[in-house]
Amino acid sequence: MHKRSGGRAWTLCSRRYSCCTYGLERLNAGIQRSPPRCGRRDWAHDLDAGVGHNSDGAKPRAIAATSCLAERHRTTPVCVRMNRHDDGPAEVGRRLRQFERAQGASEMWSDSETDVDFLNFTGVSDTVAEVILRANGRPVSIGISGSWGIGKTSMLKLTEKSLSSRLLTAEAETGQPGRRHIFLTFNPWLYQGYDDARAALIEAIATKLLAEATGKEAAVARAKQLLKRVNWFRVAGLTALGAAALFSGVGAPGAIGAAGGLIASFKSDGVTEQNLADSQKLADAIGDEADEVLPRGETSPPKEIHDLREDFAQTLALLDATLVVFIDDLDRCLPETAVATLEAFRLFMFIENTAFVVAADDQMIKHAVRRHFDNIPDDRLVTNYFDKLIQVPVRVPPLGTQEVRAYLMLLFLADSPEVDQDQHEEIRAAVSKQLQSSWTGAHVDKSFVESLAQNLQPETLGRLDLAQRLAPLMTTGVGINGNPRLIKRFLNALEIRMSISRAHGVGVSEEIVAKILLLERLGSDEALSELASAVNSSDDGVFAPFAEWEESALKGADLELTPAWDNEFTKRWLTINPGFAGLDLRGAMYVSRDRLPSITSESRLSEKAADLLAALLENPATADSHRTKLEAVSAVELGIIMGRVLEKASAIQTWGAPPILKVATLIAEISPTQADRLAIFLRERPLNQIQAALITSIKSFAWAKPLFEFWEASDEVDTTVKENIKAVVADGHVTK
Repeated sequence: MHKRSGGRAWTLCSRRYSCCTYGLERLNAGIQRSPPRCGRRDWAHDLDAGVGHNSDGAKPRAIAATSCLAERHRTTPVCVRMNRHDDGPAEVGRRLRQFERAQGASEMWSDSETDVDFLNFTGVSDTVAEVILRANGRPVSIGISGSWGIGKTSMLKLTEKSLSSRLLTAEAETGQPGRRHIFLTFNPWLYQGYDDARAALIEAIATKLLAEATGKEAAVARAKQLLKRVNWFRVAGLTALGAAALFSGVGAPGAIGAAGGLIASFKSDGVTEQNLADSQKLADAIGDEADEVLPRGETSPPKEIHDLREDFAQTLALLDATLVVFIDDLDRCLPETAVATLEAFRLFMFIENTAFVVAADDQMIKHAVRRHFDNIPDDRLVTNYFDKLIQVPVRVPPLGTQEVRAYLMLLFLADSPEVDQDQHEEIRAAVSKQLQSSWTGAHVDKSFVESLAQNLQPETLGRLDLAQRLAPLMTTGVGINGNPRLIKRFLNALEIRMSISRAHGVGVSEEIVAKILLLERLGSDEALSELASAVNSSDDGVFAPFAEWEESALKGADLELTPAWDNEFTKRWLTINPGFAGLDLRGAMYVSRDRLPSITSESRLSEKAADLLAALLENPATADSHRTKLEAVSAVELGIIMGRVLEKASAIQTWGAPPILKVATLIAEISPTQADRLAIFLRERPLNQIQAALITSIKSFAWAKPLFEFWEASDEVDTTVKENIKAVVADGHVTK
């Protein structure tokens, strides 16, 4: 939010930049997505430790990133004078981006959804919109499924945009207003742990209809009646002890919320006279509290459900409108919340003038249904439950190489100073049109994009070339698989490392860092460890095998790779420019040290300990053969080794019996301190990642007993894990 006074800009809130006018002009230019931080005016700052000019014309001085210079030096960025409000947003944007790129700064890509199509989703979203319109008031439910990060939320936004556009076009063509459509987006994940999911969805719908009914007395009355019925569902869920909040005492009001504390008392103290007395008082209090919302004897479940559906249908009829509900992030919810939301959505099914569009990973939802029905073994029953709710299943299409290449290039162009917002939209539209014809052999590549954008700078052309080289591996690599969210995270990680390179004066090129980052994401951990060890311990930073490997790979000859490198990804990765043969990679290793183990002569590990760590990381299955060497290592070095081992282990997503666990448990046997450290590490793993094989792997260790008790008490741990714990304890395998 901002206001202008005397030709100057004010800002009232912010997130990213401290200085108002600079951030405001970025907002106007479409570069910055949220307002700046402070409420001061006239002063701006440089991004990322740049250089500013003092207002008195003195020698420029360095400026700390995100500092508010109104409190320090009255400064404006180089070549960007804030009193130039006569410039249009496009020109302001061009100058600001040119300044930022000159300083080496680049845009960090947001993970938020968008209604601008970068992914060739328009064809699918238009189809979904057409299904809703052709239903012509008949009830319809549509499921948009796809894996995490594939773009389901963006698909919802594109569908809403397509619907709105089609309605406006029809109205313009006929000269008559079409049927009114009301849009509501509901996110059950936001309510999880704070409210009953069924009541939250019903209340969101009722509140939306009440707001839309303004000025229509009959519709307002019906909408209010519908809203009142939400209380019955909320109280019914709580008094039945069905809400998770009841067991924690969080999210439930008054006496109902106090039930969680009483249940906890029964669990810890058992049945006592005091507990029994308290439970009687609480039962009376809950009844009184429920009576305040809905008096006893005036309703019943069948009547409430019938009346709710009737009020809902009549409200829509009085509004003469179709309600389109977009349900998002269902696959982020716990199983109980996901199923409760589906059950609430079921209440409104088959009511005229409704359309429900549910975006979720169908595999996650099926898992939630399976958990809800006590792990039913027959997948057909789970599928049938889901299919009865979803009439029209739509899957978000996976991105091919063309789409990934186009996506990367559009992101890079959006960050280019010579491409203003209007030009970028023209390029995006042309790219989208070309992608829609890709089935005929039309291509989106560097040459095509260059034909759309004139006068691109060498740096931008280099980034387009980088996109061309990265796209095939980003599409097929199992660690990315063309996932838009992972692609953005890759680019953000790349920018962070380039910022480190600039700040520390390393001077490594973006292409080299990107190639290393690709190896991190898609290659083997053993290969990364081998590369880091060789580069950091050499005098010239060269990994000698690259010379022979790259030459053979480019010729298409057979490659004789070491075991850590012997896979199809490496063979393709070796052909990507720039080649690493004879190249000093120490700078790239330095800026990548957040992931790569930097085992150097300057580290705190002795040469023997460093060699031991490298051997353990390269082949963890042979850990037992290194026991004697580990026992000879000092306590300090043993702690460093355990830290590196746990760092590698943190990337594991499924905790059964991974090879690296053998190394960690061996170190824990040698040192009680490291045993405690391992126990804490395992306790912090996501509960849904714990598998039964882990119990067997650690059952003989004393430090495992508290872990077993913790996992057995958790509702999120799989039942097979709990059964294994009980069996292990019953057999007396757990060390006392």
